[in-house]
Amino acid sequence: MTKPDDEESGGTPPCFLHELDPAISGIPDEETERDVARWRKAERARLIGARQAVPVAARAVADAAIAAELTRRIGDAKGRMAALYWPFKGEPDLRGWASAWRAVGGRTCLPVVVQKAAPLIFRDWTGAERLERGVWNIPIPPETAPEVVPEIVISPVVGFDDGNYRLGYGGGFYDRTLAGLRAKGLRPRVIGVGFAFQRIPTIYPQPYDIALDEAVLAEV
Repeated sequence: MTKPDDEESGGTPPCFLHELDPAISGIPDEETERDVARWRKAERARLIGARQAVPVAARAVADAAIAAELTRRIGDAKGRMAALYWPFKGEPDLRGWASAWRAVGGRTCLPVVVQKAAPLIFRDWTGAERLERGVWNIPIPPETAPEVVPEIVISPVVGFDDGNYRLGYGGGFYDRTLAGLRAKGLRPRVIGVGFAFQRIPTIYPQPYDIALDEAVLAEV
């Protein structure tokens, strides 16, 4: 089944989705799949708006809580490669956590969009190099930085449901990336991060969606 573009329209109004089984794990009907994409687009806009409205002071407290919980759950950093992200549209800012992780022997990397509808790659991020502007002007390590494979992937969520499925921005980058790594026999620990209000009952997962291992969602 081809993954639909979230901008695609058609089918019946997405408001009927409350009638679907929340435990649904794949919808074979193309019309219903389009409706799911339209529902996700609307839910995505709602959640991003709510995230960007979080006051700066409350966001700082939540960022610190997420960082502390990540340290508690992950444990020893020495020699371990963690993929993070550069904060965008109100996402939790974990750059301080990244610095602390490196200070105790951990390594970090950042995701890089190579092209549309393709898996991400990860480049080593030491914190000392001069970053470049990537897609959406998000900073990325330069092309000279080594490409690496993370042991831990910390992924921001737009929404997160009770089945550990992540609602992202609609590009499918993380799903393709995780699927590609698994095809190579690699299975990094994937931790979603966000705020408590981003938890929703279901994202209506499709066959191409890959569940995360866990999430750290802070109250704001």
